[in-house]
Amino acid sequence: MSKRSLTYWSPRLHVPGARLPWILAQFLIPLCLVAACTSSPEAAALPSGQDLVKKSSEAMKSVKTVAFTIATEGKPPVPVKHAEGALTKEADAKGTLQIDVLGNLQELNFVLKGDTVYFKGPTGGYQTMTRKELAGIYDPSAILSPDKGVAQLLATASDPKTEAEESIGGVAAYRVAVTLSQQVITALVPGVNQGVNGQVWIDKATNRLLKASLPIGGGANAGTVVVTFGDYDAPVTITAPPK
Repeated sequence: MSKRSLTYWSPRLHVPGARLPWILAQFLIPLCLVAACTSSPEAAALPSGQDLVKKSSEAMKSVKTVAFTIATEGKPPVPVKHAEGALTKEADAKGTLQIDVLGNLQELNFVLKGDTVYFKGPTGGYQTMTRKELAGIYDPSAILSPDKGVAQLLATASDPKTEAEESIGGVAAYRVAVTLSQQVITALVPGVNQGVNGQVWIDKATNRLLKASLPIGGGANAGTVVVTFGDYDAPVTITAPPK
């Protein structure tokens, strides 16, 4: 065999073989870029649950007004079955309340203004009680209290763990699993006699609380209380109803 033939067939000088690593690189690099661009949000690192609840607690302390809804699913052993309304940082509030009284569901309209509570049923006019008397039943204005409301609930949450990113009412949020103490949670949901392993959803942009899901009770008396918040710092006017 000639010297020229040996040179031509040498693997070191064979052009296709020499270019193989370069060709593979040109093929694999775009694939890696595509995979990175299309990775799901779950694949990204989630922020610390402890940091999220701490920031949310601080954010809730500066809230001026908020709209809230409390709803129940199943048969949780709590007297308040449904409530919705608006609150202010001055502890004024207005809305409606469905409460179980000795097995009978009663719906009330309420207005909290100063130290006076105005309430009425489906018929008749408004009656009054003091805020102290209302506290023995349920005082929704406590929700924005920095000492016993949502801010305190988040500040005292234990074992917070960020589970996922989700959308709540079109708002991007983090879902965080938390353990909540009975002493603090009663400010949101009266009648709870035990700690709760629940979930909270925290607004990614503002750190404010958007939703809380609280499994309560057991057996035939088990269910979930769902508390939602919205319309943060929207204008709210609360006045005493006419006599």
